[in-house]
Amino acid sequence: MEKSQPYQIKTISDFHKLLGAPAPEHPLISIVKIEPFEHIPEGIPGSVISGFYNISLKKGFKSPVKFKYGQQVYDFDEGVLSFMSPGQISGFNPQKYATPEQSGWLLLFHPDLLWNTPLAKKIKQYAFFDYAVNEALFLSDKEEIILKQIIGNISQEYHNNMDKFSHDIIITQLESLLSYAERFYQRQFMTRRKTNHEILDRLNEKLVSYFDKVNAMHDGLPTVSYLAEQLQVSPDYLSGLLKTVTGLTTQQHIHEKLIEKAKQQLSATTLSVSEIAYQLGFEHSQSFSKLFKAKTSLSPLAFRASFQDQ
Repeated sequence: MEKSQPYQIKTISDFHKLLGAPAPEHPLISIVKIEPFEHIPEGIPGSVISGFYNISLKKGFKSPVKFKYGQQVYDFDEGVLSFMSPGQISGFNPQKYATPEQSGWLLLFHPDLLWNTPLAKKIKQYAFFDYAVNEALFLSDKEEIILKQIIGNISQEYHNNMDKFSHDIIITQLESLLSYAERFYQRQFMTRRKTNHEILDRLNEKLVSYFDKVNAMHDGLPTVSYLAEQLQVSPDYLSGLLKTVTGLTTQQHIHEKLIEKAKQQLSATTLSVSEIAYQLGFEHSQSFSKLFKAKTSLSPLAFRASFQDQ
């Protein structure tokens, strides 16, 4: 059986048509209120690819709407903010898009809206556009009010008669929303300490196990993508979480564990530097020696000699 291709939604106008909603007042930006849409056609595949950014706030998505976050399952009962960038594939169930208990909004904006503005480049720095759906942002009531005000400002601006100031004002409001989202994610990383430290503990276990066994020798150094997959989180989310909790990125954690294992091998075995490098997943011992010296200020041989002199 052939796998169905994702449904293409290229423009914001196409998305409005899909929902049976009125045409957008501006071709490059729109705010859609989440409500039960009655005219969505049947036969649409379960996944879609859109040509625009989508920031959505959803409330009241009660059980059985559950998503796995690491090794835990959460109900999306409160205000939940999620982000999609153009070209991403997302799941879509048009016949159950919303029920009377569900509410919220969708902020849609096309990349062309950002053309010739600093935000066109800066938006790529917001890693949460690449987070998985189960890594959405859980908002407090206060945070939700702040974002609601920004959405209101954007809505008011494009509902009014557009003038030469409108575009700059809308871009400023978008930047403000994204900056607040980044702040709120930092808060979420910090307040979910138990979950975050469980992920950190499991990361350390995975790295110790990887370097203790033959994985590295045969598979090379562990990648960020590999570890994220093992921990069931997205690579960007994992690095963002670790950076907030420990000050180190995932790549830096990999290097920390690698150097720790290398020190153990250099001080407690007679293996050559080349043999240790190979066991740790390095194709060339020079690369290992360069990293070791960058992290410890000593070459592997100088580090070994420091133990022999004691």
